[in-house]
Amino acid sequence: MLVACLAARVRPEPMRLYLQTVPGTADAPRYVQITLEQDLLGGWTLYRESGTQGGRATLKREQFLERDEAISAFEKARDAQVKRGFRVMFAQGQEGPYGR
Repeated sequence: MLVACLAARVRPEPMRLYLQTVPGTADAPRYVQITLEQDLLGGWTLYRESGTQGGRATLKREQFLERDEAISAFEKARDAQVKRGFRVMFAQGQEGPYGR
């Protein structure tokens, strides 16, 4: 229990966004999930998962040494998907996905 409390203080909660296209055709909606987590060594990992709802998915991983660099990449990935017509369905994170 004590270890879990200490780990929660050291490692911030991951930031996560779930985006989806607007359903409207016979095709299943597409989705993108963007997650930013701090690893055990203090680095940051950005995960980008995308695919069709109920179908295949692709997972890409990118590593960063600095927090600001990682958050910038997270925001850039989010903005690119919103520009493509995806809508934010779920957002979770320590500071929120839209700012510091």
